[in-house]
Amino acid sequence: MLTSHPRHEGPAARRRTFPVRTLSGVACLLALASALGSAPAAEAATAPAASSAVSWRPDLSRPGADDVNVLHSGNALRVEDRSLSPASLERHRGYASAVLDAHHLDRPVDRITADVDAAVPSGAGVVIDVRGRNTDGAWTEWREVTADAPARLPRLVDDVQARLTLWTGEAGATPTVRGLTLSADSAGTASSQLAQPAAAAFSSRVYATREGLVGGTTANGHVIRSNDHFVALPSRRALSPSGSGQYSVQVCGPVRCETAPVWDVGPWNTHDDYWNTSAQREQWKDLARGLPEAQAAYQNGYNGGRDEFGRQVANPAGIDLADGTFYNIGLNDNGWVTVTYLWTDGGGDTKSFPTWGTDVSVRQQPTTGSTRVATLPGPTTVRVKCQVHGQLVNYQGYSNDAWSYLPDYGGYISNIFIDVSDAWLPGVPTC
Repeated sequence: MLTSHPRHEGPAARRRTFPVRTLSGVACLLALASALGSAPAAEAATAPAASSAVSWRPDLSRPGADDVNVLHSGNALRVEDRSLSPASLERHRGYASAVLDAHHLDRPVDRITADVDAAVPSGAGVVIDVRGRNTDGAWTEWREVTADAPARLPRLVDDVQARLTLWTGEAGATPTVRGLTLSADSAGTASSQLAQPAAAAFSSRVYATREGLVGGTTANGHVIRSNDHFVALPSRRALSPSGSGQYSVQVCGPVRCETAPVWDVGPWNTHDDYWNTSAQREQWKDLARGLPEAQAAYQNGYNGGRDEFGRQVANPAGIDLADGTFYNIGLNDNGWVTVTYLWTDGGGDTKSFPTWGTDVSVRQQPTTGSTRVATLPGPTTVRVKCQVHGQLVNYQGYSNDAWSYLPDYGGYISNIFIDVSDAWLPGVPTC
């Protein structure tokens, strides 16, 4: 019996457009120096500018399923609960995050700019991040758009999505975002060549700490439970929406490996995407790839031994593990683990596809009766190495005997839950 429980509409409309509201651009935002760092929206498209840029204005009046603590009122966005803040950041400031609907473009782009109409009180902040995807279904990382520079994505994309992060200021005053104008174009081949396909997703050995903080809230709005399975990385570039594994890592400890989604930001830093090359790394570009700033500060006195907030670094942690993940991989105390950042590089001889459904089983063999080796909690992007004809699966009126092998999970998933229209995946070899 199939134990997966996909969304109610089923895969009938797979290969559909993903409604998203996108941000681009020259943002009139105050990035905090002191800061820690799904119905489609109605969008009014404007004519392309002479530079061939495409512009649009998202509708900010409708809430999204991935929003965190956002008040939608009077066609503007504000922080709703001004006492809510990510527990890992240990800051007493109100926080909100709005993941806007994706916007499909009629041409490939890799440069995004944004013009924001916002009232930002003293000490408050508004940060705009964007990401993109093309027909392979895999999202790029989030990239921040600032008033001084557009976001440059590492490859050409057809869909663009934006995320607004709001921080309250003095006396809890909330910023108010009234409107956005987003623009996208192609910067040429340079940015598209930043990320060259590699033999496999990038891995590094880093020091892991147990996050704990049960009852607190993560940066993506998840309320932490005692046996949770997720991780925190010190950059918002790889933060997944709550319930999804769009950015996931494989963590290998003394006993076993586990694949877990990135649902929080930390430890120590919030702009340290140390898994990226120097060309793409947001801060600390002089450090070697795979070396967290906190580790360099703790071991070598880098940055005076302090993190981005000026705190003295007390351990070399590059990843936080939720309690369930921490104990499952065999840790009883903080220690060194091997982490593979599954969204990075080209994935070698794999091909990326989006999935749909919740609690979707990954099986040891291409049968529903074989051992479950992993579960996809919600829609995510997976890397497929090959596919095979296995047990015929019938679900909600659909039948398919094709199964895809996911090397990151060490098992098979029924192709019914691969979110494309083809029963046999295009461009994927037979196992």
